[in-house]
Amino acid sequence: MVLSRIADEIWRQVENVQDGVSEVFFEPVIRLGVTGLARSGKTVFITSLVANLLDRGRMPGLLAASEGRIEAAFLQPQPDDTVPRFEYESHLAALTGPTPHWPDSTRAISELRLSLRVRPKGLLAGFQGPRTIHLDIVDYPGEWLLDLALMDVDYAEWSAQVLKRIEKRDEAAGYRALVADTDPMAKLDEPTAQGLAASFADYLQTARANGYSDCTPGRFLLPGDLAGSPVLTFAPLPGGDGSRGSLLREMARRFEAYKRKVVQPFFRDHFAKIDRQVVLVDALGAINQGPRAVEDLRAAMSEILSSFKPGRNGFLTQILRGKRVEKILFAATKADHLHHSQHPSLTAIMEALTRDARDRARFAGAGTSAMSLASLRATTEASMQHDGETLEVVRGSLLETGKEAAFYPGELPKDPAHLLSPARAGAEKWLDQDYKIMRFSPAKLSLRPGDGPPHIRLDKAAEFLIGDKL
Repeated sequence: MVLSRIADEIWRQVENVQDGVSEVFFEPVIRLGVTGLARSGKTVFITSLVANLLDRGRMPGLLAASEGRIEAAFLQPQPDDTVPRFEYESHLAALTGPTPHWPDSTRAISELRLSLRVRPKGLLAGFQGPRTIHLDIVDYPGEWLLDLALMDVDYAEWSAQVLKRIEKRDEAAGYRALVADTDPMAKLDEPTAQGLAASFADYLQTARANGYSDCTPGRFLLPGDLAGSPVLTFAPLPGGDGSRGSLLREMARRFEAYKRKVVQPFFRDHFAKIDRQVVLVDALGAINQGPRAVEDLRAAMSEILSSFKPGRNGFLTQILRGKRVEKILFAATKADHLHHSQHPSLTAIMEALTRDARDRARFAGAGTSAMSLASLRATTEASMQHDGETLEVVRGSLLETGKEAAFYPGELPKDPAHLLSPARAGAEKWLDQDYKIMRFSPAKLSLRPGDGPPHIRLDKAAEFLIGDKL
């Protein structure tokens, strides 16, 4: 084990040297990680970002585009032949076709390379010709990112944390009852282990559907080809370590195998190579679910940031210490579900939710930002009268019925503390407001030549994430 870890570290340093030399003397590469928890819109974000970088008519906030310095953008084969390609063309067709619909969500890691031919600016503009900059976009489920926190705990610690967390959740009632009827010290019985794992996975699926963010291990939600394997056949149990041959001891062994064979390879092969990161957050969905979901989301954001290695990537830094995440953007998605007059409030809530995480990243030298955006605008804005008041609403096609509807979600507080304080205090529901959310279908589009899909602040997000490299 020790020799294996040393060999891995040596090989990573060799890769860092190769990457650093390539970027300094040849064509720079930006590795942009895109992640987020369930229903945060990762697939739509990547699809719209690529489409709007290929056709930049709606990207005035990206300075290299507004200054006309991006001469061309084109898709190229990705550098990693072992990672599935992000299905950009089929996702774009789903969003922009005659009967637009939302594409399938992220279920595994994928990658796409977009190359930009860019003219330099400033004093170098007269001496240097255009150069090619590669943007490698890596898409991965946010649940996999939360798994990285498991590396710092053993099975007994993890079990204690999870059992305490779910002791009052209705979604976990079935699993708690099963644990109460199980003797962890009994001899290992495979059907019992499988039943516990299946029940715990059911709880995780229900909890995620109800707006909770702390749904780990992530592969229980997205098992892929690991479904049914022993590495996914464990669950939290009380009782410490357990004796040899016991159910508890085997659960602990499988937990360690999960970390070693699933979590570590993800970190080594993908996560450790990212130098820019966007974390997409369905903050409106959490607010709709209530204070507990908001507090859970805040804790998850802090935990996600603890997985990153923030800092600046100098040439020698990459060689000596490995790649660091230079910029991290926390983005509240689905801003088109609100009238633009409420966007500052949504951004302020996003900033408050990620304050602890962003402060730590800044201290380490990374640039961070929080904003609200819509990767694909699905609504229009309108005003309507209700009980003598003028309400600022959004209008769109409802996902469930296809009918056109005007929607007012409620007034978000201008002071985020009005949401975060009751959430931290463990309140069951909001005292003075009900926040609702509707699911809209993508609108039919008629794009002019040179225009990408309509969005809200996607150009500002791109400027923060990659503008300095262009």
